[in-house]
Amino acid sequence: MKKIIQSAVVMAGAILVCTGCASGPKFAEASRTFPALSSGQGRVYVYRRAVLGAAVQPEVKLNGEAVGRAVPKGFFYVDRPPGDYKISATTEVERSLSMVLRDGDTRYVRLGMSLGFFVGHVCPELVEDSVGQKEIQNCSYTGATNCKP
Repeated sequence: MKKIIQSAVVMAGAILVCTGCASGPKFAEASRTFPALSSGQGRVYVYRRAVLGAAVQPEVKLNGEAVGRAVPKGFFYVDRPPGDYKISATTEVERSLSMVLRDGDTRYVRLGMSLGFFVGHVCPELVEDSVGQKEIQNCSYTGATNCKP
């Protein structure tokens, strides 16, 4: 009986983790359908590899505008003109990063998780292109319009 209960708890946990993850096409497949970067624009890929804290999926904002959600194993992108940008996510507290986007740039922002008092904090981190290109491969496209719960 004890083994049955343990198995049920493990299965319930696995179901919870899986239901919180992105389920769209992987980066290699999805990126083939993305438009080429327009002149006078830069592209920012935002992704979250971690499944830890799967239920925590706050909006991700770019200069205060909601552009996507922090979905575990998911990614989205936004194209913007060159300039200074603040990328943020808020749970108990707001965590953010400031970055400069130049014409023709492609930047990668990883959304990490850290412990909070009540809920985890989603922490944006700008990563090197080579790191971002590698890490985003196993993420699924969530689209830049998935801002509503």
